[in-house]
Amino acid sequence: MATTSPISEKSGTRVYPSPILKRRQTRSNTVQTFHTLEEARPSWHPGQEPGLDPSKPNGGRSTTPTLHEECQTTVVDFSEDEMVMYDFYNNADFLSFLAKGQEDWVQCRWINVNGLSWDIIQALGKHKKLHQLALEDLVNTDNRTKADWYTDHTYIVLTLQKLVHLHSDDDESETDSSDDSASDPQKKKKGKGGLSKRIGKMFSTSKTREKHDGTQQPARHIAGTHTPHNGYITAHTDGEDAARIQRLRTLQRYHGGPNQERMAYMEAKSPLTKKQLAVSAEQVSIFLTADNTVISFFESSADDIELPILHRLSTPDTILRKSCDASMITQAIIDAIIDLAIPVAAAYQDAIGELELDVLTSPDIKQSKTLYVITSEITMMREFVSPIVNLIDALRDHKAGGFGTQLAMRSNSQSNTLMVKITPMAQTYLGDVLDHCMLITESLDQMRISCDNMIDLIFNTISALQNESMKQLTIVTIIFLPLTFITGFFGMNIKDFPAIEHNEMYFWQIALPVAFGTTLFLMRDSLRWWFDKVYQRRGISRSRKSRLSRQALYKRSS
Repeated sequence: MATTSPISEKSGTRVYPSPILKRRQTRSNTVQTFHTLEEARPSWHPGQEPGLDPSKPNGGRSTTPTLHEECQTTVVDFSEDEMVMYDFYNNADFLSFLAKGQEDWVQCRWINVNGLSWDIIQALGKHKKLHQLALEDLVNTDNRTKADWYTDHTYIVLTLQKLVHLHSDDDESETDSSDDSASDPQKKKKGKGGLSKRIGKMFSTSKTREKHDGTQQPARHIAGTHTPHNGYITAHTDGEDAARIQRLRTLQRYHGGPNQERMAYMEAKSPLTKKQLAVSAEQVSIFLTADNTVISFFESSADDIELPILHRLSTPDTILRKSCDASMITQAIIDAIIDLAIPVAAAYQDAIGELELDVLTSPDIKQSKTLYVITSEITMMREFVSPIVNLIDALRDHKAGGFGTQLAMRSNSQSNTLMVKITPMAQTYLGDVLDHCMLITESLDQMRISCDNMIDLIFNTISALQNESMKQLTIVTIIFLPLTFITGFFGMNIKDFPAIEHNEMYFWQIALPVAFGTTLFLMRDSLRWWFDKVYQRRGISRSRKSRLSRQALYKRSS
């Protein structure tokens, strides 16, 4: 009789192999990692402990988060009578300042960080005891718009979208190419191939395969914020000539997925690209604490939000200065983010207006591709703006003594009497921000419907023109079919036929005028439509040039 040997033995108890363990050996080979996801979030793996604990050396992870850059940090301490601002361009200087503590006269503090670096995030997490789940969401920049309520602070995350002017990055590309050629001599040798090799590369499919093998370039920055997948554009904020040139992500590359070829194609076909414009997007994280402090994190566009708010704080009789309310600072940040999205909607509206004139005057099947690209970008923009409406509703409806806050305080062993408060003044002004969000959302919906209608109009117009062509061919067939039959029946068997005595020029003297007259008669509708189109296009071109010249003159005068 066969016996089964025990797996382990403890205190005289034998443990035999379970049939479940035997079945596990025959399970499918589950793919738990994907190379694109590993590069975007290299420190992530399924089933790990959620959150980043700032009190632990590595945030509670097996490896140290390597997200690091020199951040531009601004600290504003103010009361109703005084305001002091500190600028730090070095992480170490800010950490030293943070260790000193806050002065007694300060009623409200705003810490604005431009850039994401783990040393600053960890220090602020320890200083304000920020929740580890919120810190994990802060590091990973692929979150949805939301507001998470904790015991003594609130974490708010939303997307900033702004219109930017594109700049040429030839200098940077030349520098990168020179560095690559110096570090990799083999790559330099490959660049000396002849014309035949280049033509072969154009028609080969090996490029796509090379991008999905395991020999990709390592990421310079990680944690989903600065990765090769997202890419950068060199641009500055629209409407600000003195704005510094930044490296930003486009709307297509923000949450755009790993397919770089698709993103590059969509960017190239965007109607805004022809005007040297683009839409950049980045994640903004805001912490509103119970001790009247606001901590905001931007990837690169902090100056666009910070400067107008600092101007308001420096004036003693403004609402922000008089209230000394952290929730009003939060409202001002959200309001500025929404204000930056308004020029984006206006730019798309202008591009759609130009396309609508082209569709009405000269419909072409190529225009449907441009309309599809615009529809895709408008849909993405709406997906980032629309959740802000729910975010504002959550902030306006929040009560400091609500059930969720009481439950969080009871579950916390170190309960704090301080709770996050959204003041009635902030709730009132958040209503104005809500109106702006609704206007942008409704405008985007209207533009998306207009694009769909134009696509239908293009295909209907082309189909109608094809039907008209078939109609003309049918008329020609009806007219000449009996003549063809009669000619085939009688042939040239006619005794009295003086016309046959002429030369071949006699045929052309009759055929050319008849063909010309027949063509004019059959194409009369098409010719009339063509002349109307040319007349309309010239009028539109004159009006557009006049409008652009007036705008340029107005900009120079202002």
